[in-house]
Amino acid sequence: MSKQEMTTQVRSGNGFIAALDQSGGSTPKALAAYGVDSDAYSNDDEMFDLIHAMRSRIVNAPAFTGAKIVGAILFEMTMDREIGGKPSAQYLWEDRRVVPFLKIDKGLMDETDGVQLMKPMDHLDRLLPRAAQGGIFGTKMRSVINQPNAAGIAANVTQQFEVGRQVIGHGLVPILEPEINIKMTDKAVAEEMLRDEILAHLNTLGPNEIIMLKLTLPEQPNIYQALVDHPNVMRVVALSGGYTRDEANAKLAQNTGIIASFSRALTEGLSADQSDADFNQTLSTTIEDVFAASVAG
Repeated sequence: MSKQEMTTQVRSGNGFIAALDQSGGSTPKALAAYGVDSDAYSNDDEMFDLIHAMRSRIVNAPAFTGAKIVGAILFEMTMDREIGGKPSAQYLWEDRRVVPFLKIDKGLMDETDGVQLMKPMDHLDRLLPRAAQGGIFGTKMRSVINQPNAAGIAANVTQQFEVGRQVIGHGLVPILEPEINIKMTDKAVAEEMLRDEILAHLNTLGPNEIIMLKLTLPEQPNIYQALVDHPNVMRVVALSGGYTRDEANAKLAQNTGIIASFSRALTEGLSADQSDADFNQTLSTTIEDVFAASVAG
């Protein structure tokens, strides 16, 4: 796999990043939205078989290619499985021309100072070399901000950058995702605090320490422009964060230089009961809409 070709696509390709990284905690909800109830599986292995089948169906859809999708974020179990008879990351790049990323966090800690930090990740020194060897380009890890608390936001961003540097040390590009809860009071205040905290950390990076950012769509358009333009930031992508796809697309189109990285909003309207023709048409329409919003800015 060509790291330089992937870098070019991620840095300047038109399109968006598909988030196909539902973990053990979010998989039941994702399956239910797909029309697969909990009585369809009796253990975790069966549940993960079903979500892998859903992801494979999405990736194999005719519209799911690098023409409009820059990259895709995978769950670890997806990386370890095959799609189309090849390891998933290899298939994504070689057959779909979509750059593979990997979700690496293990979920959230309880809230402190208005934020939820990531649980300890002692597994990374084992996982990251395996990911790099398997053709993964970059990683993603999520923490959450629930209140505009200066101490909490500082701790959240500090943790993200600490893990990000560890990822960079393994030759991968980290996507830092300090998600702002869209239901919080004073969301716009938290966004200003987050922007300033991220900028302060960015300015401590060396010239070859390159990251990406995945941020909640902001209240004020282009408040993150300084992050988009920063030389240490390869790309800024946006999560849908609970907005409907139409709401997320409308907000995204107002922010110059930011592209989508939607999960639930990407799979909205897809169903296990759909014929392949209906499934592919629904997904194609979604991809067109999200692509249009991503390139609008």
